[in-house]
Amino acid sequence: MMRDPAQTIGNLIDHQSTALIASVDANGFPNVKAMGAPAKREGIRTFYWHTNSPSMRVVQYRENPKACIYFFDKRFGARGVQLLGTMEVIDDIDVKRGLWRDEFSVYYTGGADGGDFIVLKFTAVSGRYYTKFKSENFEV
Repeated sequence: MMRDPAQTIGNLIDHQSTALIASVDANGFPNVKAMGAPAKREGIRTFYWHTNSPSMRVVQYRENPKACIYFFDKRFGARGVQLLGTMEVIDDIDVKRGLWRDEFSVYYTGGADGGDFIVLKFTAVSGRYYTKFKSENFEV
């Protein structure tokens, strides 16, 4: 059993360059996408990513905010964490400016103040941690 889920899970997440995020499509099927590491993390409850506003994922999260994110440690193969929760699409200018980096201009036209830059905010409610061929559920 994990002694400190926030520390154990947070440490795993901080060492990963890729996250998998899942949404639900209009037919109720899961859709999974690899993303970079979160642009911002608040404990193991709240995570922020950025994406293009016309993306399929934005449409899906607006229609059904149920989501799942998954991080796995490639160094240890069978170690990972799944977090269940909701994904909110955020178009608030202050939030967007807070996450904006000049190097993002390669991906988004119009910068943080306009164009297609938008933020995804995931809020976890529970999780499942896998390590050494064992798993355990935890609340966030």
